[in-house]
Amino acid sequence: MSTGQESGSHGRGIEVRHLRAFLAVAGEGSVTRAAARLGVTQPVVSRTLAALERHLGVRLVDRSTHHLALTPEGADFRDKAAVAVAAFDEALDPGPLRHRPLRLGHAWSAFGPYTTPLLRTWQRRHPGTPLELLRIDDRTAGLARGEVDAALLRGPVDTPGLVTEVLFTEGRVAAVASDGPLAARASLSLSDLTQDAVVLNTVSGATTLDLWPPDDRPAATVTVANTDDWLTAIAAGRGSGVSGASTTGMHPHAGVAYVPLDDAPPLPVLLAHRDGPGHPALPLLAALAREIVGREHPEAPGNSIA
Repeated sequence: MSTGQESGSHGRGIEVRHLRAFLAVAGEGSVTRAAARLGVTQPVVSRTLAALERHLGVRLVDRSTHHLALTPEGADFRDKAAVAVAAFDEALDPGPLRHRPLRLGHAWSAFGPYTTPLLRTWQRRHPGTPLELLRIDDRTAGLARGEVDAALLRGPVDTPGLVTEVLFTEGRVAAVASDGPLAARASLSLSDLTQDAVVLNTVSGATTLDLWPPDDRPAATVTVANTDDWLTAIAAGRGSGVSGASTTGMHPHAGVAYVPLDDAPPLPVLLAHRDGPGHPALPLLAALAREIVGREHPEAPGNSIA
């Protein structure tokens, strides 16, 4: 990043502060709140954002509503900006990386049945580097925005700049109201769920309507933004849901019954990190994750649990 004065030349005039201002606006959905978060005035944020847009030659933020929204170009640029800011911060202060916690994000269900063994074994082997497990309701669990060093993700991930490794695959289950007629079934098929609404977590979930054949899709959908709201909607009888088998143990709910799905494809569980330099302990984390999965399923990667 250049730290020179603004000019029309490519690559000059844009500083990290421009990216921080844009990310704050993107995260807060408001110039006023972004200014408070950054500790500057609203006009400063507006000018900084405008300068970034002029430099890129595209509109990043739609200002036509009271609640600012990112344009398609802004959504694409957000991930790149987050990675750039995270890399900049790490480059300026590399020493503490050897001692700071290793932040491992997840959107739901973490490492499934291997979560506790992973945390306990890490603590025993690497007491000088705490492993922090953080739930972040985001498709990449905060990884693309630089909030974590690595993430446990489920389903396909096509975010640019991320490197992924499949650790294991798990079966899928239907989540239905515990007092509903489907809860007593030993197993279900995807077509059993099409008569009523299906609850979809569109922010961090891995289930979309593409899971069903085009000619046999659910009658309606209910969209939510996180696992807690997903469980609440299902328990209230607003619809059924589909999730990975790990959800059964990681998210028990008195109002929700989990029933195996016979015909749903398995769900891959991935370990992801940003491409390029990162936390020095990332290779140790990947090795330990593979080791723990291999204890129970020596055929991993590509194994399955149900």
